[in-house]
Amino acid sequence: MPVPPKVRDRCLPFLPDGDRIQYVFAGNSLYLNGMAALYGFLVVVTDRRVVVLNCGRFRRLRPKSVWEVLPRSTELGPVEEHPSLGPTVSFADLVLEIDEADIVAIRAADLERDGVWAPQDPLPDL
Repeated sequence: MPVPPKVRDRCLPFLPDGDRIQYVFAGNSLYLNGMAALYGFLVVVTDRRVVVLNCGRFRRLRPKSVWEVLPRSTELGPVEEHPSLGPTVSFADLVLEIDEADIVAIRAADLERDGVWAPQDPLPDL
């Protein structure tokens, strides 16, 4: 589900100065370091980088720390469909279960990464 503006505001303190948020989506980890573990993450795509924020076990939309900072050239897709889990994406040693509504943002972010024009976050105010 697209994150509300207040969640985007919570992400700002974890971003380097001058970075502009383009897309944000939430996901739950299925595995961490090869072990099954359920943790919440926010993935923030800026104009310069991809910042993965750890939200911990119980608060999926409240970032606690920076998990990893990746180059903007990082591919977030493809989105894989699993009959029992729903959609997932894999990058930065994470497998994240995402909401179907976030597929649009992930594909748009990857299109921009590839230099193909795409609009800003398709659902910025939800």
